[in-house]
Amino acid sequence: MENPEVGSQQTTDEKFMRLALAEARKAFDEQEVPVGAVVVAAGAVVGRGHNLVETLSDPTAHAEMQALTAAASTLGGKYLKDCTLYVTVEPCIMCAGAIGWAQVGRVVWGADDTKRGYRRYSAEALHPRTTTARGVLAAECEELMTRFFAALRE
Repeated sequence: MENPEVGSQQTTDEKFMRLALAEARKAFDEQEVPVGAVVVAAGAVVGRGHNLVETLSDPTAHAEMQALTAAASTLGGKYLKDCTLYVTVEPCIMCAGAIGWAQVGRVVWGADDTKRGYRRYSAEALHPRTTTARGVLAAECEELMTRFFAALRE
C-alpha cells in the first residue's frame, strides 16, 4: 500500500514547483536564463524570485538569491531552518553557499545542472541538516531551459 504522506509531499512539492516555474517564465519573458524560485514556510510562500542577472547587470542576482532575500525580509531573520526552497534548476555553488548560510531546511529542484550545479563542485555546500529532493516536474523545468537556449542559437 502506498504511503499517504509520500503522495501528499509529492503533491505539495509539485504545487510549489509550479509557482517556481511561473517565476522562471517571468525570467524567460525578460530574456533572462529561465530559473525561478520560491521559499515556503508553514505552507505559505514567503519569498520568490527569478533570475535578474541581465536586468541588474549583477552576476549574483540568481533566482535563489532573490527568493532567499525576500524570505529573510518577510520572516525578519536570516535563518530559514523551517523553510523549503523550490527552484526549477539545481542551484549553482554560489547559491548553495547562500542556502547553506541561511540554513534552509529543505531544497527541492526540478532539473539537474550537470555543468554548473553545486553537486559537481561540492555536495557538502548546503547546511548539514538540509535535506534535498530533485526531479520535481523535471521535464517542464528542462523544457523551459532548452527552449531558452535554442532561441539564443537561432
